[in-house]
Parts: sequence; C-alpha cells; structure tokens
Amino acid sequence: MSLPVLVIGAGGHGRVVADALRAAGRKVLGFLDAAAELKGIQIDGLSVLGDDNRLQDYSPASIRLANGIGSTVTTGARRRVYQRLVAAGYQFEIVRHPAATVSPLAVLSAGAQVMAGAVLQPGVVVGEDTIINTGALIDHDGLIGSHCHLAPGAVLSGAVQIGDDCHIGTAASVIQGITIGAGALIAAGAVVVDDVPAGTRMAGVPARAMEL
Repeated sequence: MSLPVLVIGAGGHGRVVADALRAAGRKVLGFLDAAAELKGIQIDGLSVLGDDNRLQDYSPASIRLANGIGSTVTTGARRRVYQRLVAAGYQFEIVRHPAATVSPLAVLSAGAQVMAGAVLQPGVVVGEDTIINTGALIDHDGLIGSHCHLAPGAVLSGAVQIGDDCHIGTAASVIQGITIGAGALIAAGAVVVDDVPAGTRMAGVPARAMEL
C-alpha cells in the first residue's frame, strides 16, 4: 500500500505538487513550511503543519516526502532541502499527474515530478528531484539531469542532454541533439540551436549568452 505524503513547501509549486498527488489518488497529510506565519492555515483544504521540525513525528518508514519548493533562476534551495532530507533517511515520492503522458520506456528517478499536460517520449531519462512542469515536452532519448526545472511549455527535441541544476525557462525550445551543461539557465522563450557550456545564461532567438 502507498504511504501518505508530506509536501515540503507551501508556496505555488507546493500547491501544484499536492494537487498532482491527490489527482493520482495519493493521501497528502499536509504541508511543511519554514514560514512561521503559515503554521496552522489551510491551503486547498490541507493544513500547514509547521516547519521541518515536525518530521520528528514521522519515521522515514512511515511516510514519503514531495518537494514543493519551486525555482526560477536557480534550483539551489530545492536541491539543498532534498539532499538534507535524503541524508536524514527520508525518501521522496515520484510525482506524476494522471494528465501527463509518460512513455513506459521513459525513466523517472527518485523525487522526479511530471505535471499535467507534460509529454515524455521513449528513451527519456529524468534525474532525481527534477521538475517537468505543466505542458513541457521532451522528445525521444532526452537525458535530463538531477535538480533541474523545465518550466511550463518548455520543448526539448530528440536526444537533448541537460546537466544537473539547469533551469529551462517557460516556452523555451531546444533543437535536437543539443547538450546543455550543468548549472545553465535558458531564459523564457529562448531558442537554443548550439551547445551551451556549463553555468552559462542564454536568452533570445537564437539564444546567445547573456551579459551578467
């Protein structure tokens, strides 16, 4: 029998994660959030139970966690929470909205999240703690690293490889066979037609390195 789930983070992404879990028939116990002012309030019919200290009430064998911390420019905060709680013995649930289309030949790693309307084709591999957000499309043989965020409407053509800790912005497009290095940021609406070195920020059509 599936274990109940606690969602870490009660912000916008946390709400989407909780909604996806409940749509998939999972029991969600509530949210944990570091913001003291949120404790005890109801969000979408679920309670904010307190901060991470409440985890002492639940053994790692009795629950699963879901990472409700989103990202815009960097995925660092999300990654740190994930790694800290995994080191404490907790396991993060794979979140898959029933309205997502995931090939049986695709692989989702621990803590990966696939939201409503996303499509993952055969040969896709999604790393740990990575968000494939609403309506994102990944064509065949895409390799997505850990702790990445593909924002709503992002499109990856076939055989795209993305390193860890990357953010691919809303409605960005990446043509086939491109490699994007770890820690890169692709701005919303960008069209990537060349490989992207690690840590680079890209924007525009076609995408070029951004001035920092």
